[in-house]
Amino acid sequence: MQSDLRAMACRGLSDEAVSAACKEGDPITKDYMMQQTMLRVKDPERSLKFYTGILGMTLLQKIDFPSMRFTLYFLGYEEKSDIPADIKDRTAWTFSRRATIELTHNWGSELDECLSYHSGNSEPRGFGHIGIAVPDVYAACDTFKKQGVTFIKEPNSGKMKDLAFIQDPDGYWIEILSPNNMVSLMAP
Repeated sequence: MQSDLRAMACRGLSDEAVSAACKEGDPITKDYMMQQTMLRVKDPERSLKFYTGILGMTLLQKIDFPSMRFTLYFLGYEEKSDIPADIKDRTAWTFSRRATIELTHNWGSELDECLSYHSGNSEPRGFGHIGIAVPDVYAACDTFKKQGVTFIKEPNSGKMKDLAFIQDPDGYWIEILSPNNMVSLMAP
């Protein structure tokens, strides 16, 4: 057991171990999907400007919870013209979209100068990043630079070329990748 753990620490799971660990889901799971990732945000105005104006997402729905003093903002890569006008239809539609971002704003957090959220990329490490696929990483990063985005890693820096990491207003990391470049990154 100890030697297995040491081997994993040096290279990760073997292909055989991965195969053994991955099981077929119960048939009931065939219609499950990854629907959302929730990020807490301090200042929703700054975050909405970033996710819509810089990353090009669309606000799908805003849901207020006055009795609990928070608001949810659902964003994704959808056409505005596809968003239903009727609130019941919009809610069902929003929760049927794949891979959305849920920004959660606890009312008053923007007034707390000491408040910051843990991005997961400092100790203790946990959540790491979300990933956004773009046609051209370099063109996207040129645009981000012009918009004053904070970079963690530019596409030409580090050991892994052709991908970048930027930060949102709350310090969450966002990987910027091109699907076509990923094959060359994974080559041994």
